[in-house]
Amino acid sequence: MASSEPTPIVVCGAAGRMGTRLVALAAAAPDFRVAGAIEAPGHAALGRDAGELAGVPALGIPIGDDLATVCRPEHVVIDFTAPAVTLAHARIAADGGAGLVIGTTGLGPEETRALRETAGRTRAVVAANYSVGITVLAEVVALASRLLDASFEAEIVEIHHHGKRDAPSGTALALGRAIAAARGQDFDADAVTARAGDVGPRRPGEIGIVALRGGDVVGDHTVVLAGLGERLELVHRAQSRDSLVRGALRAARWVASRPAGFYTMRDVVGF
Repeated sequence: MASSEPTPIVVCGAAGRMGTRLVALAAAAPDFRVAGAIEAPGHAALGRDAGELAGVPALGIPIGDDLATVCRPEHVVIDFTAPAVTLAHARIAADGGAGLVIGTTGLGPEETRALRETAGRTRAVVAANYSVGITVLAEVVALASRLLDASFEAEIVEIHHHGKRDAPSGTALALGRAIAAARGQDFDADAVTARAGDVGPRRPGEIGIVALRGGDVVGDHTVVLAGLGERLELVHRAQSRDSLVRGALRAARWVASRPAGFYTMRDVVGF
């Protein structure tokens, strides 16, 4: 596909919060073309025009329920749905040679391994958070974790809207893994995601993660490196879900012309 041509995308979960914004922002951008829109079988939005549902002029793209019928090798499939659905869509896209941008969180270890294996068969970007700011934050957190000694203890606080199902957020876990990697730690062994009762003194090397849920918060993440007599706090606040949408579209544009491989937002941003 020539670089001057619009990037054709297929939006999965096209009637959801992320899906409608992906359709709306892509429809308004000259370098994108909405080539397909998918929802779950039986969804009330099936058959409706994806553009009209997203609050923009009609695109002539009816929402369907079968990705395989619209997926083409030149397309980039964008999926922010649910673990089992995402795995199915990834297999269809990989089998058809289409690109992938996956933002689904809440996958278990086996699902994560399966997604990595499947996505690696095509050109794919997989990330817990598509915000460019979060991508930069992870780099800054890793740098700070390397520069500060072990007396600076790591805690992460995240807050999301009351409808978010998984906790801690995939972004909080990714930030925790960035800290662990920078300090040569085993994240799975050192992460503490719940404290209650008489838990005793904080164990050296713990990476604490606290999840808050309430209201319509898009997503705030605070990394605290607490030392003796001082602490460093690194904060990112998502003011609009559009920051994630713009990052996902940037990833789709970037991955469209890449060779087969498993990529992250670090690759997209250029670290």
